[in-house]
Amino acid sequence: MGVTASPAKPAEPTSRPSKSYTNLLRELAISDYKVKYQGSFLGGYVWTVAKPLLLFGVLYFVFTRFVRFGDGVPNYALNLLLGIVLWTYFADATTRAMASIVERGDLIRKVYFPRMIIVVATSLSSLITLAFNLVVVAVFIAFSGVGLQLTAPLFLALVLELYALTLGCSFLLAALYVRFRDFRHLWELGLQLLFYASPIIYPLSFVPSRWQPLFALNPIAQIIQDARRVLISPTALTTMDINHSALVAVPYAIPVIVLFLGYLYFDYAASQFAEEI
Repeated sequence: MGVTASPAKPAEPTSRPSKSYTNLLRELAISDYKVKYQGSFLGGYVWTVAKPLLLFGVLYFVFTRFVRFGDGVPNYALNLLLGIVLWTYFADATTRAMASIVERGDLIRKVYFPRMIIVVATSLSSLITLAFNLVVVAVFIAFSGVGLQLTAPLFLALVLELYALTLGCSFLLAALYVRFRDFRHLWELGLQLLFYASPIIYPLSFVPSRWQPLFALNPIAQIIQDARRVLISPTALTTMDINHSALVAVPYAIPVIVLFLGYLYFDYAASQFAEEI
């Protein structure tokens, strides 16, 4: 009696051409950015810049005319705009990356390639948006008369830190969302809580002194305050001004830890994506 062989699963290539994956990463990042604004009447660039500016305008009006957070804060408008731009990148990139694997389900089932390319491409697409918005921030700084700080080059290191944190969160969320779709709602709630727990619309100096060390452990707060210090206000309160113990290293270490753990979990879960999507 003959034995019928079961269909063999397509073998993964033993050699993975890095050049072709680099090209795939670039194409996915560009197409992801274009699809985001596909069919838009005003175009992608206009909406890329308009969204944070509109949010900035509303918050600036409310918190300078009614709540008056900006009273006595040097360059409050610039500080608010920079905080909104950095926050918008983090929130937008993680939210879009979370659904990226599910949305590319057809591609995953048909072709083999490292699944993390999809998440990285989405994060790079949002990084393009951040670059456009930072140009707007630079224009505002130039016309405000603040002038370029000697510490401005350090801002690139802070963008890299923000990207590491964003990519780590994106890996975790994308892998978890494949199995648990509730994470979309949980992350939306988490972003709302994190927004108000971070010094975006208010300066860190407004937080009661006994709570400042706790707030300073938040990597988003650390990145935004450090960015304000090196770009706009040399007197902006930072983590190093608040925590003088070993705790000062915590917010700088969190992005690295999150990226490492996110990568490990995503790599572990990736083999099951095709069956679970």
